[in-house]
Order: sequence, then C-alpha cells, then structure tokens
Amino acid sequence: MEKDRSLQPPPPHVLVLPFPLQGHINSMIKLAELLALAGFKLTFLNSHYNHERLVKFNNIAAHFERYQGFEFKTITDGLPLDHPRSGNWFLDMYEEALEMKMKPGFAIDVAKELEIPIIYFRTSSPCSFWVYYSIPDIIQAGELPIKGSEDMNRLLTTVPGMETYLRCRDLPSFCRETDIEDSIIKLYVKQTQKSSQADALILNTAEELDGPILSQIRTKCPRVYAIGPLHAQLNTRLKAKHGESYDHFSNTLWEVDKSCIFWLDKQPNRSVIYVSFGSITSTSREQLVELWYGLLNSKTKFLLVVRPNSVIGKDGEGEDVVVELMEKSKDQGYIVNWAPQEAVLNHPAVGGFFTHNGWNSTLESIVAGVPMICWPYFADQQVNSRVVSEVWKIGLDMKDICDKKIVEKMVKDVMVDQKEEFVQSAAEMAKVTNQSVNVGGSSYSNLDHLIEDIRIMSLKTPKTMIVS
Repeated sequence: MEKDRSLQPPPPHVLVLPFPLQGHINSMIKLAELLALAGFKLTFLNSHYNHERLVKFNNIAAHFERYQGFEFKTITDGLPLDHPRSGNWFLDMYEEALEMKMKPGFAIDVAKELEIPIIYFRTSSPCSFWVYYSIPDIIQAGELPIKGSEDMNRLLTTVPGMETYLRCRDLPSFCRETDIEDSIIKLYVKQTQKSSQADALILNTAEELDGPILSQIRTKCPRVYAIGPLHAQLNTRLKAKHGESYDHFSNTLWEVDKSCIFWLDKQPNRSVIYVSFGSITSTSREQLVELWYGLLNSKTKFLLVVRPNSVIGKDGEGEDVVVELMEKSKDQGYIVNWAPQEAVLNHPAVGGFFTHNGWNSTLESIVAGVPMICWPYFADQQVNSRVVSEVWKIGLDMKDICDKKIVEKMVKDVMVDQKEEFVQSAAEMAKVTNQSVNVGGSSYSNLDHLIEDIRIMSLKTPKTMIVS
C-alpha cells in the first residue's frame, strides 16, 4: 500500500489570483475551496488589505485549516489603509499607470513567460464577457460610439446571439465614452480577448442559464467550463463530504449585521423587498432619498443595506441622511450597514430583490427563486439587468433612472400587481439552476471534467498552475 502511494503523482498546486474586489474574491475563494475538496494544493494570493478584512470579519483560518496544503499569501495593493476602495478606484489607478508610462501587466503574460499553465476564471456574467469580446466588431460596424441620448434604445446587430434585445443602453458603462480610443475601453477589450490564449476558461454559470451565449463564446474559447452557480455547487459538495452547508462560513469584507434576520423572522412570507447595491457602489444623497421615498410610498416592507461611506455628500451629509431615514422608516423598513445576503435571499419573508445586478448577487437571487428589480451601476451590470428582464423575464430593469415614482411602481409590480407571474418564472429558473449543480447535472459534471483536466495538465507540466 505504501509503495502504491509513493508511485502516485503529487496533487496539482494551483495559485489562485483574484482581482482585488469583493465580488471577485467571493467567487475565487469558492472555486479555491472546490479545488481543495478535490485534494489539490492551493495558494490563495490576496491583497494584504483584503486579507486582513477577511480575517477580521470571518472565521476564515478555522474554516480552511481542514484542507491540507491550503495557504493564504498576501501582497500590497499600493493604496493607503484609509483609502475607501469604492467606486472606480481601480480604473483610476490604471489610468495613472498609463500616464506614468507604465504598462499594466496581465497574469497570462507572466504564465506564458514562465511556461506555467493558466486558466482564466471570468467572474462576470457570460453575456457581459461576450459583449466585451465583441466590442471591436461593434466599433468596426459603426455602432459605437453612441451618438447621444436619442440613440440609447437602438438595437445592436453585431453581437451574435443578442441581436434581438441588446440596446446601446445595455452596453457596459465604459462604452458610453464618446472616444472609442479611450484607454478603459481598450483595457476591457484586451483583458477579455486574452482569454482565448489561456489553457481554459471557467465561467460561473450553468448551461441551462446561458447555453446560447456559451455556444458563441466557444467559437473563440473552445475549452470552456460552466460550473456555476458556484455558491450552490459548493453547498452541494460540502453537504456530500461533510454533511454541512456553505452558509456556515462567510467570506465578506464587511461586518455583517445579523439582526436583520431576526427582523425578517417577524414578517409575513414574501412581504419584504431586500435592497442592496453591492460592495463598491456609491450613491448620491439625492438618489438615496428618491429610492427611500419610493420604497415608503409603495407601502411594502423593506430591508435596506447602506454601506458605511457609500453615500456621497458634503461633510458627513451622507451618514446623517442614513440616520434620518432609519428614524423615519422604522415602522416599515429596516436599515443595516451590511447583510448576510444568501441567508436574506433564502428567507421566506423576502419576495423581491432590488439589486445593482453584480453577477454574484444575480446568481444568488436566481438560486433562491427571488424576482429582481435591477438598478445597475457600472461594467457588466448593465448587460445583466437586460438579460434578467428581457431574456429570463424574472425581473424589471430600472436602468439610468432614480425617481421615487418609478421605484414605487416597480416595487408594486414585483411585490403585488405582477407577483404571481414573477414568482412562477423565478421558481422555474431556480429549479433548473439548482438541478445543474446536483449529481448528474451539467455544472456538476463540468466541474468533475475541470478537476480531471487540471490533473492531466499538472502531469504534463509539474509546476504551479495559475487561476486568475
């Protein structure tokens, strides 16, 4: 027996390198744990700032010590500790690097130089990935730049598979630049098109959710593994191996206020709309007040998340308005700095999700069977909100508007007037999505294939492999 073990190849060593934002870290750490469950050696390389927040607000060390060969390493992100790290700070840093004549690098360039296998994990939606990839074709066809506000509802014809519903308004936020030579547009295009040079591409979706778009992506990146939704996949695998569910562990960079769960416990089934716009979205004082009045006028109970320092105002006005709104809405709503989102979405009292449509949030809502009201902020969220409303028909799109009357109407539509229709559509979507991560499902099988292919890659090149 000992002799047989000595003949076995060592487990693959995978370096996981996430982009330093919560949404990316969230997905990457779930993928890392799935690979650790398969017996791989893992090194999770995070920024020092983000790692310290993970340690501060989670039981991360205790959770991952069960995996032999799993270690966390850190590097600096070059920012001072008091930097808010919200909004578009990473794009600002990129532009600063260009001005200093520095050439921002990509993990794939390093991997190729060192002859190390690299797998790209695009944590955004497949639809947004495909739009990013198609931007040069959109420009070549003369469909960009957008000519003005009157042009926003024009359908685009040069993104295969999306010709019937993708409008200028639904393009990623950076596509609204009037200069098609803009450095940020070039950054996103370059980063996306480098995916075809990777040894494989991982996407956080299921074949049943994004099959037509996955077929388009495979014309450019043949080796695609659709293994999501990752949080549901991980829950399935942990239950099978340890008899536990994933929500025993959190990987948030913010302190969670669990008091909202006790408040939800007191509310009737499907009576509450959950309102949260992610980990980096900023809102103006005026937008928050419009949103709040719309919620109040809808007569619907609401749970509202307002992160510290996320409301833009002068001399503390942002924080002051939050305190004021809390006092005025205590009979109808509950306001917290940060909520345990998966637990909230799966709570029976929650009947709708007012969201920025970050991809993790969108998937969590789909898995929980909760209809959405979409108010996208930037990047891929504009595309996601269109797919939610027009393709899957499990929500409404409030893109480019923040008006209390519109908020009131959409909340009433989702929670009252069209409630049965949305609940049924969301339940059907949840069913097929959850089936995909069960034994025999498409995502479950795709993950098994990915694990086996990584083993084969490591035998051919016995070096550390990068997932980025």
